[in-house]
Amino acid sequence: MKLIFIILGSLSLTFGVIGIIIPGLPTTPFILLSGYFYFKSSDKLYHWLLSQKIAGKYLRDYHEKKAFSKKTIVSAVILMWIMISASTIFLIRNNEIRIIIFFIGIIGTFVMLSLKTYNDKNDCE
Repeated sequence: MKLIFIILGSLSLTFGVIGIIIPGLPTTPFILLSGYFYFKSSDKLYHWLLSQKIAGKYLRDYHEKKAFSKKTIVSAVILMWIMISASTIFLIRNNEIRIIIFFIGIIGTFVMLSLKTYNDKNDCE
């Protein structure tokens, strides 16, 4: 079972990294899922993931506070829309696919804005 969790954690991490580049593919949920699988299977991989600058912060925030900082959520939504805009303007020529990506972006925005957040004073909302 450990090997299966390591494989699933690695796949999830791969999708999370790809999600940084591909609009509509979520990053944060895949990183959190990787953390879960690595936590269940390998202390070494889990601590490695925690030590990563960005992914580690997401995992620590979620593990400790069961929430994300408002700054993280706002940054993620802004970055997501920059990537959606850039890809639909410069890379994608098919209007139907542009519309699909746009609607996926709207869904992603609602999901991100629905997550529990805390402000800089560390109290949860």
